[in-house]
Amino acid sequence: MKTLQAGDKAPQFSLQNQDDQTVSLSDYAGKKVLVYFYPKAMTPGCTVQAQGLRDVNDELKEKNVVVLGISPDAVKRLPKFIEKENLNFTLLSDEDHAVADAFGVRGPKKFMGKEYDGIHRLTFLIDENGVVEHVFNKFKTKEHHTVVLDYLNS
Repeated sequence: MKTLQAGDKAPQFSLQNQDDQTVSLSDYAGKKVLVYFYPKAMTPGCTVQAQGLRDVNDELKEKNVVVLGISPDAVKRLPKFIEKENLNFTLLSDEDHAVADAFGVRGPKKFMGKEYDGIHRLTFLIDENGVVEHVFNKFKTKEHHTVVLDYLNS
């Protein structure tokens, strides 16, 4: 698992969103994009993380930041998550893990003594020119949005 670092060019990607429309990173040229990877919609940690981003999304927009959440969930699962949690940002389906692999967020994980390949909870702030500005890799799910805002306000 070779994770992208600050200064790396972000890989271009196109994925289906919750409305089954194609969304590409290039659609957001001139804006900062907060690409956050999460393991599975409607699980406790992923829900808390999404709720936090939902609650500060207006502040993020004021800072020219667009939020894109990416998971290996099927497209049909995403609208349920958005509706249930009243999410106000785009979710993208990466079922084949191609984007997760390109960003270096998929690798060995342990849960209840079992080891498996999974999505690591990492977030990338991509600048207006498509370069990784910052990688958020140390946070608790309930503090994720605060960590992001603190960085943007510093």
